[in-house]
Amino acid sequence: MTDAPQPIASPHGLRNGSASPTTAADGSLPFDALIFDMDGTLTDSEHWWDEIRRGLAAHDGRPWPPTATVDMMGLSTREWATYLVEKVGVHGTWQDAAERTIRGMIDRYHSGVPLLHGADAAVRRMAALLPIGICSSSPRRLIDAVAADTGWETLLSVQLSTEEVARGKPHPDGYLRAAELLGADPARCVVVEDSSNGLTSALAAGMAVVAVPPHFHPPAADVLARCDLVIDNLDELTADALAATR
Repeated sequence: MTDAPQPIASPHGLRNGSASPTTAADGSLPFDALIFDMDGTLTDSEHWWDEIRRGLAAHDGRPWPPTATVDMMGLSTREWATYLVEKVGVHGTWQDAAERTIRGMIDRYHSGVPLLHGADAAVRRMAALLPIGICSSSPRRLIDAVAADTGWETLLSVQLSTEEVARGKPHPDGYLRAAELLGADPARCVVVEDSSNGLTSALAAGMAVVAVPPHFHPPAADVLARCDLVIDNLDELTADALAATR
Protein backbone atom coordinates (compact mmCIF):
# COMPACT_ATOMS: atom_id res chain seq x y z
CA MET A 1 0.00 0.00 0.00
CA THR A 2 1.36 3.40 -0.91
CA ASP A 3 1.06 6.68 0.94
CA ALA A 4 -2.40 8.20 1.01
CA PRO A 5 -2.88 10.78 -1.76
CA GLN A 6 -2.82 14.45 -1.02
CA PRO A 7 -6.01 16.20 -2.09
CA ILE A 8 -5.37 18.65 -4.90
CA ALA A 9 -6.22 22.25 -4.08
CA SER A 10 -9.86 22.61 -5.06
CA PRO A 11 -11.32 25.66 -6.77
CA HIS A 12 -14.44 25.05 -4.66
CA GLY A 13 -12.63 25.41 -1.35
CA LEU A 14 -14.37 22.41 0.27
CA ARG A 15 -12.31 21.04 3.15
CA ASN A 16 -13.77 19.24 6.15
CA GLY A 17 -17.26 20.25 5.13
CA SER A 18 -16.41 23.92 5.57
CA ALA A 19 -18.05 25.16 2.39
CA SER A 20 -21.22 24.47 0.48
CA PRO A 21 -21.15 23.44 -3.17
CA THR A 22 -22.76 25.31 -5.99
CA THR A 23 -26.21 23.80 -6.55
CA ALA A 24 -28.46 23.26 -9.54
CA ALA A 25 -30.24 26.22 -11.05
CA ASP A 26 -33.18 25.73 -8.68
CA GLY A 27 -30.89 25.23 -5.67
CA SER A 28 -31.93 21.62 -5.21
CA LEU A 29 -28.67 19.70 -5.77
CA PRO A 30 -28.57 17.44 -2.69
CA PHE A 31 -24.88 16.52 -2.74
CA ASP A 32 -21.63 17.92 -1.39
CA ALA A 33 -19.27 15.99 -3.68
CA LEU A 34 -19.21 13.72 -6.72
CA ILE A 35 -16.79 10.84 -7.28
CA PHE A 36 -16.09 9.29 -10.66
CA ASP A 37 -14.78 5.83 -11.37
CA MET A 38 -12.27 5.93 -14.23
CA ASP A 39 -11.88 2.75 -16.34
CA GLY A 40 -15.12 2.05 -18.19
CA THR A 41 -16.75 5.20 -16.83
CA LEU A 42 -14.52 7.99 -18.14
CA THR A 43 -11.95 6.06 -20.16
CA ASP A 44 -12.71 3.37 -22.72
CA SER A 45 -10.02 1.12 -21.28
CA GLU A 46 -11.68 -1.85 -19.61
CA HIS A 47 -11.19 -3.94 -22.76
CA TRP A 48 -7.49 -3.05 -22.75
CA TRP A 49 -7.08 -4.49 -19.26
CA ASP A 50 -8.86 -7.63 -20.40
CA GLU A 51 -6.82 -8.03 -23.56
CA ILE A 52 -3.53 -7.58 -21.72
CA ARG A 53 -4.44 -10.02 -18.93
CA ARG A 54 -5.65 -12.60 -21.43
CA GLY A 55 -2.39 -12.09 -23.31
CA LEU A 56 -0.39 -12.91 -20.17
CA ALA A 57 -2.38 -16.10 -19.66
CA ALA A 58 -1.92 -17.14 -23.28
CA HIS A 59 1.81 -16.37 -23.13
CA ASP A 60 2.12 -18.57 -20.03
CA GLY A 61 0.04 -21.36 -21.56
CA ARG A 62 -2.90 -20.99 -19.22
CA PRO A 63 -6.60 -21.15 -20.23
CA TRP A 64 -8.79 -18.15 -19.46
CA PRO A 65 -11.46 -18.98 -16.82
CA PRO A 66 -15.00 -18.09 -17.95
CA THR A 67 -15.65 -15.65 -15.08
CA ALA A 68 -12.16 -14.14 -14.81
CA THR A 69 -12.89 -10.92 -16.71
CA VAL A 70 -15.89 -9.97 -14.57
CA ASP A 71 -14.28 -11.24 -11.36
CA MET A 72 -11.36 -8.84 -11.70
CA MET A 73 -13.32 -5.71 -12.63
CA GLY A 74 -12.95 -3.21 -9.80
CA LEU A 75 -10.38 -5.14 -7.78
CA SER A 76 -7.30 -3.37 -6.46
CA THR A 77 -3.95 -4.05 -8.11
CA ARG A 78 -2.84 -6.58 -5.51
CA GLU A 79 -6.22 -8.33 -5.63
CA TRP A 80 -6.43 -8.75 -9.41
CA ALA A 81 -2.74 -9.59 -9.73
CA THR A 82 -3.12 -12.26 -7.03
CA TYR A 83 -6.14 -13.58 -8.93
CA LEU A 84 -4.05 -13.82 -12.11
CA VAL A 85 -1.43 -15.88 -10.30
CA GLU A 86 -3.63 -18.04 -8.07
CA LYS A 87 -6.78 -18.51 -10.20
CA VAL A 88 -5.54 -18.12 -13.76
CA GLY A 89 -2.07 -19.56 -13.24
CA VAL A 90 0.02 -16.71 -14.66
CA HIS A 91 3.71 -17.26 -13.88
CA GLY A 92 5.59 -15.44 -11.13
CA THR A 93 4.50 -13.49 -8.08
CA TRP A 94 1.53 -11.16 -7.91
CA GLN A 95 4.01 -8.29 -8.20
CA ASP A 96 5.33 -9.79 -11.45
CA ALA A 97 1.80 -10.16 -12.85
CA ALA A 98 0.95 -6.59 -11.84
CA GLU A 99 4.07 -5.12 -13.42
CA ARG A 100 3.58 -7.02 -16.69
CA THR A 101 -0.03 -5.84 -16.89
CA ILE A 102 0.62 -2.22 -15.93
CA ARG A 103 3.54 -2.02 -18.37
CA GLY A 104 1.16 -3.15 -21.10
CA MET A 105 -1.36 -0.48 -20.10
CA ILE A 106 1.29 2.24 -20.10
CA ASP A 107 2.31 1.20 -23.61
CA ARG A 108 -1.34 1.51 -24.71
CA TYR A 109 -1.72 4.93 -23.05
CA HIS A 110 1.29 6.22 -24.99
CA SER A 111 -0.98 6.27 -28.04
CA GLY A 112 -3.42 8.56 -26.22
CA VAL A 113 -6.06 8.34 -23.50
CA PRO A 114 -9.24 6.79 -24.94
CA LEU A 115 -12.04 8.87 -23.42
CA LEU A 116 -15.62 7.67 -23.59
CA HIS A 117 -18.17 9.85 -25.37
CA GLY A 118 -19.04 12.87 -23.26
CA ALA A 119 -16.43 12.17 -20.57
CA ASP A 120 -14.45 15.40 -20.78
CA ALA A 121 -17.56 17.58 -20.92
CA ALA A 122 -19.12 15.67 -18.01
CA VAL A 123 -16.06 16.11 -15.79
CA ARG A 124 -15.95 19.84 -16.53
CA ARG A 125 -19.72 20.23 -16.14
CA MET A 126 -19.71 18.49 -12.75
CA ALA A 127 -16.61 20.38 -11.55
CA ALA A 128 -18.53 23.62 -12.13
CA LEU A 129 -21.24 22.37 -9.75
CA LEU A 130 -19.43 20.75 -6.83
CA PRO A 131 -16.08 19.25 -5.75
CA ILE A 132 -15.19 16.12 -7.70
CA GLY A 133 -12.72 13.28 -7.41
CA ILE A 134 -11.70 10.00 -9.00
CA CYS A 135 -11.63 6.68 -7.15
CA SER A 136 -10.30 3.98 -9.43
CA SER A 137 -8.89 0.47 -9.27
CA SER A 138 -6.16 1.58 -11.66
CA PRO A 139 -2.70 2.13 -10.17
CA ARG A 140 -2.09 5.69 -9.07
CA ARG A 141 0.43 6.29 -11.83
CA LEU A 142 -2.21 5.57 -14.49
CA ILE A 143 -4.81 7.77 -12.77
CA ASP A 144 -2.31 10.62 -12.58
CA ALA A 145 -1.35 10.11 -16.23
CA VAL A 146 -4.99 10.37 -17.33
CA ALA A 147 -5.59 13.45 -15.18
CA ALA A 148 -2.50 15.15 -16.61
CA ASP A 149 -3.22 14.21 -20.22
CA THR A 150 -6.82 15.45 -20.07
CA GLY A 151 -6.13 18.59 -18.07
CA TRP A 152 -8.41 17.37 -15.26
CA GLU A 153 -5.71 17.87 -12.61
CA THR A 154 -6.97 21.37 -11.87
CA LEU A 155 -10.56 20.15 -11.58
CA LEU A 156 -10.10 17.11 -9.34
CA SER A 157 -9.88 17.56 -5.59
CA VAL A 158 -8.96 13.89 -5.07
CA GLN A 159 -7.25 11.24 -7.21
CA LEU A 160 -7.38 7.95 -5.34
CA SER A 161 -6.39 4.41 -6.25
CA THR A 162 -7.84 1.48 -4.36
CA GLU A 163 -4.19 0.41 -3.97
CA GLU A 164 -4.16 3.04 -1.21
CA VAL A 165 -6.87 1.44 0.94
CA ALA A 166 -7.18 -1.96 2.61
CA ARG A 167 -9.71 -3.49 0.19
CA GLY A 168 -10.68 -2.81 -3.40
CA LYS A 169 -14.12 -2.79 -4.96
CA PRO A 170 -16.75 -4.24 -4.29
CA HIS A 171 -15.80 -3.23 -0.74
CA PRO A 172 -16.59 0.39 0.19
CA ASP A 173 -13.10 1.34 1.42
CA GLY A 174 -12.06 3.38 -1.62
CA TYR A 175 -15.18 5.49 -1.84
CA LEU A 176 -15.24 6.07 1.92
CA ARG A 177 -11.63 7.25 1.80
CA ALA A 178 -12.38 9.51 -1.17
CA ALA A 179 -15.27 11.08 0.77
CA GLU A 180 -12.97 11.59 3.75
CA LEU A 181 -10.38 13.34 1.58
CA LEU A 182 -13.11 15.49 0.06
CA GLY A 183 -14.31 16.43 3.55
CA ALA A 184 -17.79 15.18 2.70
CA ASP A 185 -20.34 12.99 4.46
CA PRO A 186 -20.64 9.76 2.42
CA ALA A 187 -24.42 10.10 2.56
CA ARG A 188 -24.08 13.40 0.69
CA CYS A 189 -21.78 12.04 -2.03
CA VAL A 190 -22.81 10.73 -5.43
CA VAL A 191 -20.76 8.21 -7.40
CA VAL A 192 -20.68 7.65 -11.17
CA GLU A 193 -19.79 4.02 -11.97
CA ASP A 194 -20.07 1.35 -14.65
CA SER A 195 -19.25 -2.12 -13.29
CA SER A 196 -21.08 -4.43 -10.89
CA ASN A 197 -18.16 -4.39 -8.44
CA GLY A 198 -17.87 -0.60 -8.59
CA LEU A 199 -21.59 -0.01 -8.19
CA THR A 200 -21.69 -2.44 -5.26
CA SER A 201 -18.77 -0.60 -3.67
CA ALA A 202 -20.51 2.77 -3.88
CA LEU A 203 -23.79 1.34 -2.60
CA ALA A 204 -21.97 -0.27 0.35
CA ALA A 205 -20.46 3.14 1.15
CA GLY A 206 -23.97 4.55 1.53
CA MET A 207 -23.64 6.93 -1.39
CA ALA A 208 -26.06 7.83 -4.14
CA VAL A 209 -25.12 5.95 -7.28
CA VAL A 210 -25.42 6.85 -10.95
CA ALA A 211 -24.81 3.89 -13.26
CA VAL A 212 -23.50 4.26 -16.80
CA PRO A 213 -23.69 0.67 -18.07
CA PRO A 214 -20.98 -0.12 -20.62
CA HIS A 215 -21.30 -2.33 -23.66
CA PHE A 216 -18.28 -4.24 -22.35
CA HIS A 217 -19.65 -6.61 -19.69
CA PRO A 218 -22.67 -4.59 -18.45
CA PRO A 219 -23.41 -4.80 -14.71
CA ALA A 220 -25.84 -7.31 -13.29
CA ALA A 221 -29.51 -6.37 -13.48
CA ASP A 222 -30.02 -6.77 -9.73
CA VAL A 223 -27.19 -4.31 -9.03
CA LEU A 224 -28.56 -1.77 -11.52
CA ALA A 225 -31.96 -2.02 -9.84
CA ARG A 226 -30.41 -0.72 -6.61
CA CYS A 227 -28.89 2.39 -8.23
CA ASP A 228 -30.46 5.81 -7.86
CA LEU A 229 -30.13 6.63 -11.55
CA VAL A 230 -29.19 4.72 -14.70
CA ILE A 231 -28.12 6.76 -17.72
CA ASP A 232 -27.21 5.76 -21.25
CA ASN A 233 -24.17 8.00 -21.55
CA LEU A 234 -22.34 10.84 -19.80
CA ASP A 235 -24.20 13.51 -21.78
CA GLU A 236 -27.12 12.70 -19.48
CA LEU A 237 -25.11 13.50 -16.34
CA THR A 238 -26.50 16.96 -15.54
CA ALA A 239 -27.43 18.99 -12.48
CA ASP A 240 -31.10 18.31 -13.09
CA ALA A 241 -30.47 14.57 -13.34
CA LEU A 242 -28.57 14.58 -10.04
CA ALA A 243 -31.24 16.66 -8.34
CA ALA A 244 -33.86 14.16 -9.37
CA THR A 245 -32.09 11.27 -7.59
CA ARG A 246 -33.06 12.46 -4.11
